[in-house]
Amino acid sequence: MASPKVLTFGKTQIYLVFLSLIRTFAPMFTGSILLFALLMAPDDADTIRTERIDEVIVTSNSARQRLQSVQAGAEQLQLKELTTAPQLFGETDIMRSIQLLPGIKAESDASSSFQVRGGTSAQNLVLFDNSPVYNVGHLAGLFSAFNNDALAGATLYKGLLPAQYGGASSAVLDISGRTGDKQQWHGGATIGLLSAKGTIEGPIVKDKLSFLVTARRTYLDAFLKLSDDFKDNTLYFYDVNTKIDWTVTPHDQLFLSFFTGYDRTALQDMIDIRWRNLTGSLKWLHHFHGGSNAQTTLLYSSYENNDGVDFMGLNLWYKGHIRQASFRQDFNFSLGRHELKAGLQSSLLNVKSAEWQVLSTYEKEQRRAWENAVWLNTTLKPFERLTATAGLRLSTFSPLGGSLYYDISPQGEIDWYYSYKKNKIVKTHIVWEPRVSFNFSLTPTLNVKAAYARMSQNIHALRNQSTSTPFDRYTISSNIVKPEIADQISAGIFFVTPDETYDFSIEGYYRKIDNVLDYRDGKTFRSEIEIERLILPGDGKAYGVEFLARKNNGRFTGWLGYTLSWSKACIDGINGGRWYDANNDRRHDINLVAMYRLTRRWNLSAAWVFNSGQAFTAPSGKYQMIDNWIYYYAERNGYRAPDYHRLDVSAVWSKRYRRTTHEWVFGIYNLYNRYNPFLINFEDGEQGAGTRAVQYSLFGIVPSVSFNINF
Repeated sequence: MASPKVLTFGKTQIYLVFLSLIRTFAPMFTGSILLFALLMAPDDADTIRTERIDEVIVTSNSARQRLQSVQAGAEQLQLKELTTAPQLFGETDIMRSIQLLPGIKAESDASSSFQVRGGTSAQNLVLFDNSPVYNVGHLAGLFSAFNNDALAGATLYKGLLPAQYGGASSAVLDISGRTGDKQQWHGGATIGLLSAKGTIEGPIVKDKLSFLVTARRTYLDAFLKLSDDFKDNTLYFYDVNTKIDWTVTPHDQLFLSFFTGYDRTALQDMIDIRWRNLTGSLKWLHHFHGGSNAQTTLLYSSYENNDGVDFMGLNLWYKGHIRQASFRQDFNFSLGRHELKAGLQSSLLNVKSAEWQVLSTYEKEQRRAWENAVWLNTTLKPFERLTATAGLRLSTFSPLGGSLYYDISPQGEIDWYYSYKKNKIVKTHIVWEPRVSFNFSLTPTLNVKAAYARMSQNIHALRNQSTSTPFDRYTISSNIVKPEIADQISAGIFFVTPDETYDFSIEGYYRKIDNVLDYRDGKTFRSEIEIERLILPGDGKAYGVEFLARKNNGRFTGWLGYTLSWSKACIDGINGGRWYDANNDRRHDINLVAMYRLTRRWNLSAAWVFNSGQAFTAPSGKYQMIDNWIYYYAERNGYRAPDYHRLDVSAVWSKRYRRTTHEWVFGIYNLYNRYNPFLINFEDGEQGAGTRAVQYSLFGIVPSVSFNINF
């Protein structure tokens, strides 16, 4: 395939529906934020500004712990020890913090989702207290779905998973919710430009039973009602976390965790977009003598979207959902120098790929499945310098009857219908997933790590663009759709200075993916209700090298990360059967993060981000049919968007009083006001003469301020 081409773009910006509202009611603030349903401005529009700021985090595990960790490609994040520098709108945001690590990429300016080592965000699994969460953002991704006040810590596995994790072909982010204090009452509140949140925790029965409740909500809808221009628009989200921790006996604990979040974005009678996350878990933890334990968990997860569009000739009402109920049993045995983990999980899934009404046509596709897995994972230390983990996971996935299944012709037409009785097993996909990781100590400060893992995934997301939206369609493995299977190998060298002030690493990886899915040429998410008519399976591969240098001690800390990577796909029937760059292929990624403790009360931070332009598909030609111009596409993802880069800075002032802590957070997102590409559209000239690519951007320079109080 020829080298990707770089297009020259016309310049324009995206206008946000509440821009003038913010300027009317808060003239001291120059910004505004993204409304998912957006209005396009003319080419000569003035520059706009939006409220947003990013911050950075440091991993709490020490340099020595990172060196000695046997699990390759794992990043441990302990939120209690994060830097005080803020993120988006003055909030510490775990999702945007993760995007600053090497090998990890943000989907876009306005996305909380992340991509790992050539995979898409749909190939990641995000767990909150063991329950999967399928939409990790609010307001189209400007805010993370997770309130940092409800979080205790997290571990990100970059494709090299221990055997107890499954259901993802790229990466797993395992987030633990915080439990309430069993000794004293605590609380806190944050007031920002666009949202407010509060936390309360404490003992119900001292030393035995505690609770934690956190809640967050935007108040943009209240401002909208005060404006004659925007009173018919709606824009808000909320989320609530609760957790109860009960020490039943000295050896037994019960944990009840609940999380829900809801978003709604409505633009008069044109667009109404709603989505909801809901998770719950009940865990019984039993401690055996000698440090071993067993965990029995009941899980429930639900993601639902309900969208309506009547805009630019599109009249569509669209719904979908993913619902999962699971039983999980874990055993963790401590055997001296060795550890052994074993377990099983059984889940029932209900996935509505689409339910829509286009004008007067109503259609629906919904399927159910039964998924099971057993695993065994052990950590060994055969001799002093070598530590290893080895595991094996057996996954089975059985689509169930009660809805129609098909045979599909090479042209995408239905050859045959199958109707099975409800709950009858249609087919069972069985995948063996071995995982192994080694850590060999060459010297006390220099280690070599290597790993191999096979992962499988049975819930597939289909999208027409490189970023996730509420209009993504989901489907599951079926009689003809096979599980997505990824094999990844990696190896690296890790070095730490004797005083642990600096540590360095270089790690290379290669990832091969079978049964990766993509849309057929000319098909979109709403072309057909039967999603198997829209897609084709094929092969994918991703490979690259990650460099990281950290400074860990002193008043000045931070890191420099660089990733050189490739991500490609080859699908018979797309791009002439030739390999092509995937939507998320970006050659270079640089993250430079710096934090400085100026005084006891002031902390400063800055982050500079650079990404190569993403691959995208541009028309090769066009022809006229009656009164319409039809674009012709000869090559998939043969062009490159412009490079992306920005600089964020922030300052945090905090003071501890007798019973409270006050904190002011100031920041500027995109300090030098660069308009980065978010959307690329193609426009015809007058009478169809000529075609030009037009770049749309979201954010210029964005100031932000917030106030936090904790007691």
